[in-house]
Amino acid sequence: MPELTLNTIPIKAAQAIRQAGFLAVLTGAGISVESGIPTFRDAQTGLWAKFDPRELATPAAFARNPKLVWDWYAWRRELVNRAKPNAGHRAIAELERRTPRFLLITQNVDGLHRRAGNRKLVELHGSIDRVKCSREGTIVTHWQPTDNVPLCASCGAPLRPDVVWFEEMLPGGALTAAEEAARHCDVLLVVGTSAEVYPAAALPSQAQAAGATVVEINPNRTPLSASADYTLRGPAGWVLPALIAALER
Repeated sequence: MPELTLNTIPIKAAQAIRQAGFLAVLTGAGISVESGIPTFRDAQTGLWAKFDPRELATPAAFARNPKLVWDWYAWRRELVNRAKPNAGHRAIAELERRTPRFLLITQNVDGLHRRAGNRKLVELHGSIDRVKCSREGTIVTHWQPTDNVPLCASCGAPLRPDVVWFEEMLPGGALTAAEEAARHCDVLLVVGTSAEVYPAAALPSQAQAAGATVVEINPNRTPLSASADYTLRGPAGWVLPALIAALER
């Protein structure tokens, strides 16, 4: 399909979104870059510059050095807590308010969609704000302060971030809800994702196979660009508000 620019706001894409009885949105790290949160694979900074994130975010790394992994996530959590939702996040919250049936599927763990106002969402990779028992998997809201990794009050196992690490499966319920939405939505809006991380990267093709219109918003070309029904080039914080404006034409 031809790529569209904001000089020719996609009337047909806007019409499809306006008429959708069920709108699903899939977001990736790109939407939060505009809030100052680096993508997971971006270079580390400061004390963490010598570490490869892909070697820290694994069960093996946590088993080997839980304190190192805990401290790294505490540092990342501080970055996230300083960030604020941007215009792209706010536009997606507005789409939820406008659409009869809606589901946001996010690969991000930063919680910015919730802070922007989204309530109907699935967090495929968990949330950095939550902590759980590494043995029982139960969410823990309070723990004893310590200079080391805090322990579960129930079983004594180390606590860990409630995020999906490399080599771990996605939460079954979250993936089921995402695939169900892909199969039944009228439009799937794909925002700021590389379209390379599976199983989330399979959702657009599942949606198209079921007859949905797929609209990609990304400043860069991705593996999805060639097959998307509409591709809008530009950052989400710029394109999404323009798309909201187009809905009112």
